[in-house]
Amino acid sequence: MTQLRIGSRESRLAVIQSELVADYLRGRGVDAPLVTMKTTGDRILDRRLDEIGGKGLFVKELDRALREGRTELSVHSCKDLPMDVPDDLPVVGYSRREDPRDVLVLPEGCTAWDRSRPVGCSSRRRMLQLQDRYPDVTFATARGNVLTRLAKLDGGQYGALILAAAGLKRLGLEGRIHRYFEPEEMIPAAGQGILCLQGRRGVDYSALDGFLDREAAACAEAERAFVRTLDGGCSSPIAAFARVAGGTLRLRGLYYSEASGGHITGTLEGPASEAAALGAALARRLRADLDGGDRP
Repeated sequence: MTQLRIGSRESRLAVIQSELVADYLRGRGVDAPLVTMKTTGDRILDRRLDEIGGKGLFVKELDRALREGRTELSVHSCKDLPMDVPDDLPVVGYSRREDPRDVLVLPEGCTAWDRSRPVGCSSRRRMLQLQDRYPDVTFATARGNVLTRLAKLDGGQYGALILAAAGLKRLGLEGRIHRYFEPEEMIPAAGQGILCLQGRRGVDYSALDGFLDREAAACAEAERAFVRTLDGGCSSPIAAFARVAGGTLRLRGLYYSEASGGHITGTLEGPASEAAALGAALARRLRADLDGGDRP
């Protein structure tokens, strides 16, 4: 029997997401055991990611397991995957997209959002966009996995949390959602709701062909190209969200200028087959519009 060992972070959500891939492979006769591990990003919870090294802290242990031959596949939340992927550990493909929206979650039993209390949030992207709509809102750092954050919320540390709908739905916690933010209100993180499968060069991943989703791949490639072109990491409040319909991809992006403190949003449409080029083109256009210089 073919074996593809799957590397996963230890959190409940990460395991559930990895099991989605494992169950598919097992249904096709592939032995797919999970190899779980705690990443550096999971261990350091008292500081923002941009203060301790960025999104790479969630993947370096998984990358090491791939390189050392302890696993053949890693399953990541696409939004947590660094923009630069090593040549020897290529992206195999992307899953169908779960609900990409951000959501507001209130303390258990509450029916109204108390904006006099801070929102638990460590994402500058979310902070920037929420303050556009609610200028009076304040924030407090909220790190840790989804269940840890919810426990802190229910324990009285925050008046609300902003989380990804996809994670709550995969955890069976959709009932905790108080309000959805449509992508036109709050542009999601690049890749939000999509699982990224990363492998090792030379391994046969053909068993995954029926699991991988071409439209999600086009969206992920456009969104990631947008962020990459703007040199955006976890510390930059840059956002991108794409939809594909009838072979046409429509990308909406947000660019924040560290120099001026201003931000701008815009959209671009084109063939889904040119997803990465569209992402880069929109990024260049928004940067030129906000910072000055020649438009591409």
